[in-house]
Amino acid sequence: MTFVKRLYRWFATMIHELTKFGIVGALAFVLDTGMFNLLNLVLGMGPLTSKVLTAAVSISFAYAGNRFWTFRHREQSGLGREYFLFFLLNGVALLFGLLVIGFTTYTLKLTDPLSVNIANIVGVGLGTLFRFWSYKRWVFLEATEPIPVELPEAKQRR
Repeated sequence: MTFVKRLYRWFATMIHELTKFGIVGALAFVLDTGMFNLLNLVLGMGPLTSKVLTAAVSISFAYAGNRFWTFRHREQSGLGREYFLFFLLNGVALLFGLLVIGFTTYTLKLTDPLSVNIANIVGVGLGTLFRFWSYKRWVFLEATEPIPVELPEAKQRR
């Protein structure tokens, strides 16, 4: 029975984390895509420059959402360490997006808004798979001590 309980807890935690991670990611995606289109299509910045600038903003937003909501139940190993690793791993994930956008724009010569946005979405999707795995592995670590579900009861005064 212990195995079944552990499996259930693992599955429940995974679903809980995936849901919150997805919500934070969706909001960061909307922020990233909106700014990407503004910088690239409206202001005329290049697609790669636009992507790097929008990624810096959306990554900061995603860090706050994931640290203080998605993975708040996990051990905190220091804001500096987590933030550094978070940005480093997001830099790796950003490479997925830059490669897809660069390939679409400069190799395939598809520069219309639809093609560039599809490339952006594909790059974000590939990066998201890497990010979820890497955050759990290196940034937001498992707690070494169980975190209480309920607050301790107050001692009764007489």
